[in-house]
Amino acid sequence: MPELPEVETVRQDLQRLTLGPRILAVEVLLARTIAYPAGEMFGRSLIGTRFTQWQRRGKYLLGSLDSRAVLGVHLRMTGQLLWVQGSTPLSAHTRVRLAFEEGWDLRFVDQRTFGQMWLVPAGVELEAVIPTLQTLGPEPFSPAFSEAYFQAALQKSRRLIKTALLDQSLVAGVGNIYADEALFLSGIHPLTPAVQLSDVAKARLREALIEVLRAGLEQRGTTLRDYRDLRGLNGNYQGQAWVYGREGDPCRLCGTPIQRMKLAGRSAHFCPHCQPLKTPLSPGERGWG
Repeated sequence: MPELPEVETVRQDLQRLTLGPRILAVEVLLARTIAYPAGEMFGRSLIGTRFTQWQRRGKYLLGSLDSRAVLGVHLRMTGQLLWVQGSTPLSAHTRVRLAFEEGWDLRFVDQRTFGQMWLVPAGVELEAVIPTLQTLGPEPFSPAFSEAYFQAALQKSRRLIKTALLDQSLVAGVGNIYADEALFLSGIHPLTPAVQLSDVAKARLREALIEVLRAGLEQRGTTLRDYRDLRGLNGNYQGQAWVYGREGDPCRLCGTPIQRMKLAGRSAHFCPHCQPLKTPLSPGERGWG
């Protein structure tokens, strides 16, 4: 699933490319992609409008329109937003097509069809239509994601630290890739219970999260399978990843082969030498197989 660097890269592209031209036509090729509103109201409400600004909240893209409505987009696992010439043939997995003036299309392509779009009318609170927005934690680059906040949020948590980092109510936008990378840089094993982390370790982890997210953004994200930017180009972070996607490869610091394990249905990559598990856990505490 695209994480903060990937979604922010798409946001920046949308801000650069889609402001100004008017939407002339809307084609919904898969009805369930539209979470709100139902029926033809989605397309009718978009036609004739222009985007004025794109924002990001966690992994959500929020496009403000001159009608004062807001288009919300969540890419989920395989969603892509592509800015292409209108004459470009539709791909098999195109779910929604917005046709603009000057011959351009914004297309929502989604192979596994988990992605969603919402059109929030003017005067309606975003959280009333997209309730999960109100559950999101602070943005990693914001003052709200302070050391004091992070220390307090993890102080009494008995969850494994990798599981905690994937909780969007703790910090918005972090997912599997950058959680693994941050845990490596901070020398923390993914199976470490959060409550066992010292204040120094938590401070180091917070700084590592910010560092790897900035690095991912500078490289325009990570492409392992599906992620593409608005022009259809891959991200470049995977070429410099410390552990994610490198199972069996030598650690870039010590040469020990990178290991991968399943943790609560997700993968976790780590270096057993650089990230030792200081307190062994019983099978019941581990929650992994």
